[in-house]
Parts: sequence; structure tokens; C-alpha cells
Amino acid sequence: MLPCISKQVFGFECLGCGMQRSLVLITKGEFIEAFKMYPAIYTLIILAIFVVINFKAKTKTIRKIISRLTILNLAIIIISYLIKITQ
Repeated sequence: MLPCISKQVFGFECLGCGMQRSLVLITKGEFIEAFKMYPAIYTLIILAIFVVINFKAKTKTIRKIISRLTILNLAIIIISYLIKITQ
């Protein structure tokens, strides 16, 4: 696993901390634990799928879905980060 530079330098986790571990948990079939580790993991995977689809078939609908998923992901990441640092 790659170490978190933010955690090493500043002593606190960044917004992406837990994503690698969450992906590993998914590959092991531990889907609930993956969500607990990094709540935005599934919406990020869906976003990545739509980005790949966008390379093949660029449509206005896909671009709208990508922009909305991006906003949703940012909201989930920020909210889960705020919850994590206040606990």
C-alpha cells in the first residue's frame, strides 16, 4: 500500500485515506467493510465506468451523468471526512 503523505507530514488523514484499503476489501469480497472504510468507493467505481464509456461514446447524457456523479462523490467524500475527523 502507498503511504498517505498528508498523514506522514501533517499527522492527519487526507480526503482519500482509506480508498486503497477499500479497493482491497472489495477484491476480497468484503463489500460492507469496504463501504465502512471509504463510503464513496462504490459511487467512484460507477463514475469510473461512465468515464470509460465516455471515451467510447461521447454523448451529452453521459457527460451530465459524469458531472452529477462527480458532485455526488465530492459531497460523500467531504461529509464522510468531516464525520471521521470529528469522531
